[in-house]
Amino acid sequence: MTKSICSTRRATYGLFQCREPCHDKTYENEDMIRAMVPSQGWEIEDNNELVLPGDVMLKMTMPTELLPVCPVCGKPLTMNLRSDGKFVEDEGWHQAAERYESFLRTRGGKVFFLELGVGYNTPVIIKYPFWNMTVKNPCSTYACINFGEAVCAESKSVPSALTEISMI
Repeated sequence: MTKSICSTRRATYGLFQCREPCHDKTYENEDMIRAMVPSQGWEIEDNNELVLPGDVMLKMTMPTELLPVCPVCGKPLTMNLRSDGKFVEDEGWHQAAERYESFLRTRGGKVFFLELGVGYNTPVIIKYPFWNMTVKNPCSTYACINFGEAVCAESKSVPSALTEISMI
């Protein structure tokens, strides 16, 4: 799936941001992560699988020069994750949010709300809006796929109108 059709409302594990944050910019982290992994003993195979060679002991430390720091203030970079009031909504996030809102505004008919791995850490970002939009649109269906927190009316306060048009 390409970034042009994705909307990550709550987190993007492929991005780092300043821990403070001192500015509203995120940084692709794949190259940084790929540099860190071998320093702990892992090998990355051509298919991107991590392999621990049989004669290698995993290191639980990392060279400080591999720790990512903010190019503006020098503080550590951290995951772009909405866990507190420091989540960076950069230009890419705002563009994706507008695509998402535009998609919802232009869909008057059938919509399939597929919720993948959404728990109860921040349900107001995805879970509750999906429930509300599903209840309001009689041509929609809601599906929740989650190993540990897929819910049904008996286990959480799911609107009763939602249980008949959902797959949980």
